[in-house]
Amino acid sequence: MRLDDLYLWYLGEPTPRYVGALKLVAAGKGVSLHYAADWLAHGFALSEDLPLVDNEFFPPGRLIASAPRAVGAVDDARPDRWGEKVIRFVDKPKRTSLMELLYYAGDERFGALGVSTSPSSYLPRKGGPLPRLAQAQELSDVVAKIEAGDALTRLEAKIIEGGGSSLGGAKPKALIEIEGEQWVIKFFNNEYLDVPLIEHASMTLAAKAGISVAQTQVIRLAAANAVAIRRFDRVNGQRIHSISAGTAIRAATPAGSESEMGYPQLARILRRIGVSHGDLHLLDAQELFRRMVFNILIDNTDDHEKNHTLLVVEPTVNGRLRLAPAYDVLPTNSGQGFQEFICGADGQESTLSNAMSQCEAFGLEPAQAAEQVIQVIKVVDTWRSHFDSIGVSIRDMDSLAERLDGEQLLNQRRMFDPSRYQGGPSKRKRISPFRRT
Repeated sequence: MRLDDLYLWYLGEPTPRYVGALKLVAAGKGVSLHYAADWLAHGFALSEDLPLVDNEFFPPGRLIASAPRAVGAVDDARPDRWGEKVIRFVDKPKRTSLMELLYYAGDERFGALGVSTSPSSYLPRKGGPLPRLAQAQELSDVVAKIEAGDALTRLEAKIIEGGGSSLGGAKPKALIEIEGEQWVIKFFNNEYLDVPLIEHASMTLAAKAGISVAQTQVIRLAAANAVAIRRFDRVNGQRIHSISAGTAIRAATPAGSESEMGYPQLARILRRIGVSHGDLHLLDAQELFRRMVFNILIDNTDDHEKNHTLLVVEPTVNGRLRLAPAYDVLPTNSGQGFQEFICGADGQESTLSNAMSQCEAFGLEPAQAAEQVIQVIKVVDTWRSHFDSIGVSIRDMDSLAERLDGEQLLNQRRMFDPSRYQGGPSKRKRISPFRRT
């Protein structure tokens, strides 16, 4: 099936609503959106760069120069590397342009947008029913066969097509149903460490640091653990319109300017168009600060733009945003000394001084920010006892300790002095502990 035109629908209400037409552009490297007349009259802007205007919106050329990209929030509706792999392996489309990937991602994609072959009826690519918890081992076996490039039986293909192609990230995962709710199950992928168990331990440790996290549980399989993460873009069966941090930051960047992907940039968006009642926008920005500090201290350097999400919880009220629960939080065990996301004045440098350098972007005075750093440090100091209580092996903890309790990170926890920030941020340039002399 060759797809040059598709149709975008909004699924966040009991009845699907037609949003507009999608078109393959830029020699197959981009996807545009043109809102339908009814959506212009009664809908909402899907992201800040898609205002309710009767235009065809295109992704900026600089964004699609190196990789296919759909316009604005539509880009979050496509699968990422693992989803693409499942589509190529199971559906085997003759062409895999961005339109095919959008279509074959199916009906359970991230957020509340859907893709149809019709503008008058919602006709998505239908997959099978989601696997249930009792089928986790079978699902794990199917995922392993896809990773190995082994052919699937028709039954195995049916198991994965229910929820394997809609998901982002590079590592093997699938959707699974647990007690009537949708969860993402992530599998062991021949890593040296028990990564699923470590992710569960890290997420529950983050919760102790005052960070809202997605609910996780460990799934015991025959040869390894898996970790299941409850979907936060589904509430009582209702789909919540959601956008990635990358989409939000690009949408807020003036035309012609390069986007700076970082925590301070995301915090400013939350403070500007977050949910205002009860100062939730400010509380979300301050929690984002704690997440940044926590990620630095546990060596979670895989904190890229897709690993932060904003929920559009009041889409008809100027697109008011909430910070979604944290996910994909675990040590990368790299010790590389820089984050994927910008942290402060020293860019991506993994230091507390860098995190403190732009604390005002999070709505924090230096003394307030320093107090939050101390709170996170106290929790991270307990990481080993917490991981032990979760069941992480001594071997795995010893490996993680080479980074978490190594000189660069341990010294930052020990040497952080909140008194330096009582009268305002220090102007003295500090040398990164990760920088080689």
